[in-house]
Amino acid sequence: MHHEEQSQPSDLMRTWERLIQPDQVPGPVLDVACGDGRNGIHAARLGLSVICCDRSRTALRQARLASRLQDVRIRLWWTDLEKAHRRPLPEKAFGAVLIFRYLHRPLIPEVHRAIRPGGFIVYETFTVEQTTFGPPCNPDHLLKPGELGEWFQDWQELHRFEGRLTEPDRAMAQIVARKPAT
Repeated sequence: MHHEEQSQPSDLMRTWERLIQPDQVPGPVLDVACGDGRNGIHAARLGLSVICCDRSRTALRQARLASRLQDVRIRLWWTDLEKAHRRPLPEKAFGAVLIFRYLHRPLIPEVHRAIRPGGFIVYETFTVEQTTFGPPCNPDHLLKPGELGEWFQDWQELHRFEGRLTEPDRAMAQIVARKPAT
């Protein structure tokens, strides 16, 4: 993938950027498994306080470099959110959580607890249909039909999609939802 393409935020982030604004988001944004930081950096360009989180130091270095090149400030958090026997995310700490192309099912209750009332989830990852197109193919990393929507069924659903996207072809599920204020 070309470096310029990597630094572009996802289409889902661009589509919903009007929602991810400082006057709408009740606290800092956490970009989970941020990779090169493209989505968190986009949120920072919108004026939000952003924490980019990844277990890869290399990914975090790339995110730091990309943020400097785009003249935005992000905080970096090196941690493995998949370590057992601990709560990896602080409670009610984030106004929004961004998760793209990452799935660790045991983390979902932690994400719920970490988002402040009135905060947002922006989530996009692969579904089991992805095996038709190529990796990832491990079922532990692929959503079952309707699974993403079920996890946030008590939230105000602003956007939900499950199906095929193109350029490149891939099977994805997406949700943008707001946590109830109480």
